Amino acid sequence: MLLAPEVEEELVRFEDNIKLLRSGRMDPNEFKKFRLNNGVYGIRGETDLQMIRIKCPHGEITSDQLDVVAELTEKFTRTKMAHVTTRQAIQIHHVHLDNIPLALRRLAECGLTSREACGNTVRNVTKTPYAGFLKDEVFDVTPYAQAIFEHFLRNPAVQNFPRKFKIAFYGGGSADIAYTAIHDLGYVAAKRVVNGKEEKGFRIYVGGGLGATPHSAILLEEFTPLSDFFSTADAITRIFDRHGDRKDKFHARLKFVVKKFGDDVFRQMVIEERSQVRATRAGGWKWVFPIEKPLVAPVLTQKVGGDVKPDAAFELWRKTNVLPQKQEGFSMVTVVTPLGDLTVPQMRTLANIARKYNAGQLRTMVQQNMFLPWIRNEHLVALYAELKAAGLGSGGALRLSDVTRCPGADTCQIAVTKSRGLAGAILELFKNGLAQDADMNDLAIKISGCTNSCGQHHIGNIGFFGTYRKVNGHEVPHYQLLIGGDVKEGEAKFGQPINAIPAKRAPEVVKHLVGLYKKEKQGSERFVATMERLGRVRLKEEIEPFRSLPPFEEKPDMYYEWGEYHEFKAEIGQGECAA
Repeated sequence: MLLAPEVEEELVRFEDNIKLLRSGRMDPNEFKKFRLNNGVYGIRGETDLQMIRIKCPHGEITSDQLDVVAELTEKFTRTKMAHVTTRQAIQIHHVHLDNIPLALRRLAECGLTSREACGNTVRNVTKTPYAGFLKDEVFDVTPYAQAIFEHFLRNPAVQNFPRKFKIAFYGGGSADIAYTAIHDLGYVAAKRVVNGKEEKGFRIYVGGGLGATPHSAILLEEFTPLSDFFSTADAITRIFDRHGDRKDKFHARLKFVVKKFGDDVFRQMVIEERSQVRATRAGGWKWVFPIEKPLVAPVLTQKVGGDVKPDAAFELWRKTNVLPQKQEGFSMVTVVTPLGDLTVPQMRTLANIARKYNAGQLRTMVQQNMFLPWIRNEHLVALYAELKAAGLGSGGALRLSDVTRCPGADTCQIAVTKSRGLAGAILELFKNGLAQDADMNDLAIKISGCTNSCGQHHIGNIGFFGTYRKVNGHEVPHYQLLIGGDVKEGEAKFGQPINAIPAKRAPEVVKHLVGLYKKEKQGSERFVATMERLGRVRLKEEIEPFRSLPPFEEKPDMYYEWGEYHEFKAEIGQGECAA
């Protein structure tokens, strides 16, 4: 397949740079920066093994592309498993450096890229998976998410930012599960009437972010017309490039620029910069405004259905994982991927299922699930049966049992704990102990292996991030517990830190908090409101009994990491998040 010249050049350059690195003619730090800008991240404890972060632009991926991801996972990885991220990307781990160019070429041939999925760049653009399908959305943001994705991809102006830059789109209406308030730049679809004529635009939020010091985004202006769609983004990124702190990576994100100047001054800076962008934009770098086209139902080419009867779990699955589309006769389905992981057989099966039921259209979700639109209502029973057979028929989408987690210390160089292990232990609660509460729809758990919040622990109603403490003379993995995080359009509420809990006792804490909520809630009060009413002092008292451990000689396994059978030792490597 003939690739675009710039793509071919990147692939050849990657091969050449590996040779230069091997021969000692390229500085390892220089190679690392190159590698990261091409979406290739180091693996904990490894020299030659890497992670490839594959961008699904604003969550879009086809069946054919998912098959390629499965092919690469099977051919090049140790675990034979891929991971869906909170940026709607898909990661594959433990790929040998010498195989990276082969994998990137295969991705390019199917229309995917890892370019700028890492590094100090504009990362993968995300959007609500419901875009185009919800009855109450203002308009479909998909064309605009694609336009901004294309605008910044390989854009020379954004290749060496002070730090990473994240963008999200939300169509308005129902709950903002794109989480625009925690992004550097968040677009929310809006309309206004001017001289009797309806005009489309966006409410734009800037300066949000998580990490060790989370900030909620501020509203830039109440309405930004489509004519200023690109100029506003270019103005904000210019200001970030100019004023972001390149000396201190811990204070380098856009949120610190907003804090430095103050909300009102920063807004004025953007407005003034935007006028300069309009006046000085060079003609060689074009703003390609999207052409909105009506969505058309896919034409199915395979026989669907047959004599399939719903089982006892189908109705519960339909209640939690299926939503009606605004297009009559169709539904959209969330496919829960436990722990965000997909095996090679699951990817191939899911790709074939999508081909059969919606002509190969899939989306990834910020919540680490997969999403299938355009499912005919009469096909839901058959679809569920096929998903269940593949181990993908779990209900509880976006409910209590749908836990978000980062990859943690299994692969990440700066993680303290193995968040996958804790997430798995919590999922076991819903088989034994919390089975009746798995579908609680106002409680979300989010887990990170360190303070950096890749698992978005700050906005979890119950959040955990990895740390460690010494107990009875032994290093013990712990999780800092946060309670009360939440997010909606224009506002991110960050969980209150309560206390650090030994990793092996964290599931007990979840069970206790669920019980406390059920006991103390008033009427239809949500979990966050109940916990806020109880207050931090009461919550610390409730959690205190779970902070202790028996003597090491009595129960040594309580001192170990989840899934490990040896003493824990805190080992934190050199991260590449801001190389």
